[in-house]
Amino acid sequence: MRVKILGSAAGGGFPQWNCACPNCRELRAGTFRGKARTQTQVAISQNDRSWFLLGASPDLRAQIEATPELQPRDGIRQSPISGVVLANADLDHVLGLLLLRELQPLRVHATALTRRILTEDNSMFAMLHRVTNQVSWTDFTPDHPFPLCDPAEEESGLRCRALSLGTHFPAYVSTKRQSALVPGEASSGLMIDSAAGKRLAYMPAVPQVDDALLKELDSANVLLFDGTFWSDDELIRTQGNGQTARQMGHSPVSSPEGSLCRLAGLRRPRKIYLHINNTNPMLNEAGPEYRQVRDAGWEVAEDGWQFDL
Repeated sequence: MRVKILGSAAGGGFPQWNCACPNCRELRAGTFRGKARTQTQVAISQNDRSWFLLGASPDLRAQIEATPELQPRDGIRQSPISGVVLANADLDHVLGLLLLRELQPLRVHATALTRRILTEDNSMFAMLHRVTNQVSWTDFTPDHPFPLCDPAEEESGLRCRALSLGTHFPAYVSTKRQSALVPGEASSGLMIDSAAGKRLAYMPAVPQVDDALLKELDSANVLLFDGTFWSDDELIRTQGNGQTARQMGHSPVSSPEGSLCRLAGLRRPRKIYLHINNTNPMLNEAGPEYRQVRDAGWEVAEDGWQFDL
C-alpha cells in the first residue's frame, strides 16, 4: 500500500487566512522555523493506478495538482481517484467532495449518518448526483470490515474497518437532526489493511484514548494520529474565547491524559501526528514542544510525505 500525505494541517490550514497568532504571523514574516501546510488529506493505493482519498479536503484541487499520481492520464475526463472514505462529516473532511463534481464516477464510503447529513440536509451536495451513477454511496458501520471498491464495484485489494471514536457532530448539524441520528457513527477512525497484510491507522479526530483503542493502534504498522492541539485550552489562551480541545472532539497532545503520554507504550507502529492546528506550538521546529515530540519517537507530518506499507 502506498500512502501519500497531501495535507497535514487542521481546518483552515497553516497559516490560516484570518489568523495572526504567533505561528501564523511569524510564518508570513519568514521568521518561523517550520513549514506551511494545507488541510489534512491522505491518499492510498494498492497498485499506483487506482487511488482512494481518506476524507476530502477543501484544499483538494491544489493538492491534486501538486501530485502527478492523482492527475488524469487517459482520455479527456478521467481520474485515477476511484473513491473516498469519510471518517466524519466535518467541513474540512468533506468540502472537497464538491470539488469532484465534474461528472467523474466516484464511490464514497461513509457511515449512514454521514451520508444522510450530506445528501439529505445539504442541497449543495446534490451537485454530486446530476447524472446516474455519478457518485455511488456505500454505507459502513463501525467494527465491520469492508473492501474499498471503485465505482464499478471492483475491489482494490485494500480493506477498511472503522472504529467508533466519539459522538461529536459538526456545528452545522442542528440539535433536532442530531436527535434522529446514531451518535456512535458521528466520528470514526480508520484501520486500513493492504493485500500484503500491512496496516495503516488513520485517526484525525480522537476525543479520548482508552485501553481498547490502544490495543487497536498497537496492531498498526503506521499510525497517523490526531495532533490538532497541544493543550486542551489552546484556543482559549490564544484568542481569548472558544472551546477546549476535548469539547471539539480532540484529545490534546500534552498533559498526563494527552496522546503523547497515553500512547507512549506503543512499540509497533511508526507514529506520526497530523491534522495540526495553526496555533499548535509543535509546528515550531526550534521550539521545546517539537523537540519533546521528536524525543518521544513521534514525527510531525508534512505535506508531500510518501511511504509504502
